[in-house]
Amino acid sequence: MQLTQALHKALRECPQRPATVCAGRRQSYQRLVHRVARLGAALRSLGVRPGDRVGMLGLNSDRYIEYLYGTLWSGAAINPINARWSVAEIAYSLDDCDTRVLLVDDSFAQLIGPLRQQSRSLTTVVYAGDGSLPPEALSYEELLAHSEPASDAGAGDRDLAAVLYTGGTTGHPKGVMLSHDNLALNVFATLAASPRLPGAVGLHVAPLFHVAGVSLILQLTARHGCQVVLPGFEPGAALRAIEAEKVQETFMVPTMIRLLLEHEEFPQRDLRTLRTLLYGASPIDPTLQQQLLTLLPQLECCQLYGQTEAAPCVTALTPEHHRKGGDSRKRASAGRPLGIAEVRVVDPAGTELPNGQVGEICVRGPTVMLGYWNKPELTAEAVRDGWLHSGDAGYQDEDGFIYVVDRIKDMIISGGENVYSCEVEKALLSHPAVAMCAVIGVPDERWGERVHAVIVRQPDSTVLDSEIIAHCKSLIAGYKCPRTVEFRNALPLSAAGKLLKHVLREPYWRGRGRRIA
Repeated sequence: MQLTQALHKALRECPQRPATVCAGRRQSYQRLVHRVARLGAALRSLGVRPGDRVGMLGLNSDRYIEYLYGTLWSGAAINPINARWSVAEIAYSLDDCDTRVLLVDDSFAQLIGPLRQQSRSLTTVVYAGDGSLPPEALSYEELLAHSEPASDAGAGDRDLAAVLYTGGTTGHPKGVMLSHDNLALNVFATLAASPRLPGAVGLHVAPLFHVAGVSLILQLTARHGCQVVLPGFEPGAALRAIEAEKVQETFMVPTMIRLLLEHEEFPQRDLRTLRTLLYGASPIDPTLQQQLLTLLPQLECCQLYGQTEAAPCVTALTPEHHRKGGDSRKRASAGRPLGIAEVRVVDPAGTELPNGQVGEICVRGPTVMLGYWNKPELTAEAVRDGWLHSGDAGYQDEDGFIYVVDRIKDMIISGGENVYSCEVEKALLSHPAVAMCAVIGVPDERWGERVHAVIVRQPDSTVLDSEIIAHCKSLIAGYKCPRTVEFRNALPLSAAGKLLKHVLREPYWRGRGRRIA
């Protein structure tokens, strides 16, 4: 399979259909493909060869979409850079997979000098912004203007399409190698699980360097949809874009959904065109889920569970399981495996467990990664006998629905009992005074670890820790309840909206020799 095939089809079937909308710029598929072909030619003129990696450090934009397809058009692979990383982390990801060409936008132009100093591999920087051309950089628009459109290199199937870096909290980030087949098959399997209209208008607010953002680009292009791009997530801007552009679908993480629903402009905006909301990357609490379905009753919601190593989706909780009158127990699950994904739950020895028993979720299928870049030992640890070990603890019910209990590394062992933080967080979030929360294990002389809750209260709430603990005791076993509670104004989140529990744990475990996950 070939990821650029959707562009060839669009050029033949609907060249004048809107392709991208960003920062006042609008372009048709004809113009998009024309610019992609010119970028492919420009990259080749800079020495990029089939299989090479090309990086992009920037906020979301229409040029990000051009970068993705232009790189693939040239026969190379994308290496999208996490926009929240330090210069040292960025330089590591460039050097690790020998990325020599890097596109940089206005927001990160000031890092060009430091990156040139710290990166051994970086040779060429292309400025893909709208301001003044920085020193030691080439102009993106000038490169396109002076390049004749190139023919598609025809990369596809098992050829490398992307190196996406994940982790970094337990050492250096790992470069996940994904092929054209990995990404393309996942797109079609996800669309089969959650069918959507061709030509739909989609909104990008999740970071495009993240696998979920990449996947939404591919899903929209496969249906010749229009991609409305915001630089990042800001709830007011997202609400205005949905109304102005008549957006029909988007992807958000639960943190974004909460901020959107609670924003002061939410009641004022006409959101009736929004029909499909894909969500994932972290669990959604039942209270927020119910609030979403009540305030936007026209929505077809689909929860997607997966990870970068699976390109990314493994299971889908489809719209029928979100509707009123459906089985509320299924609504608490991550759904059933996609049509091309085989899932099983195993114990530490790798033996498959009966339904209902908690173990590690493993997946097998054509979307499992090629491996980690230049890390054969970690690849062999993650993929055993063809099965990708997710690192997630969960169980499967008699109908094949998967329930994600926790990250295995986030499990708390207190007094010999296993405590899954997600279960405790669910109890906490059912308290009306709790806006956000995180549950971690902290050292305890008596219990080994104790359950500790970090909570962001609702505005104007003065709820006490004793009230929080009492509430939990009414819902879950005593040994699972927080023994200590800490109130904060905010929780640390990644650029993709995931909770950074290692940041919360680190002060408690510093100097104790425990590996912070």
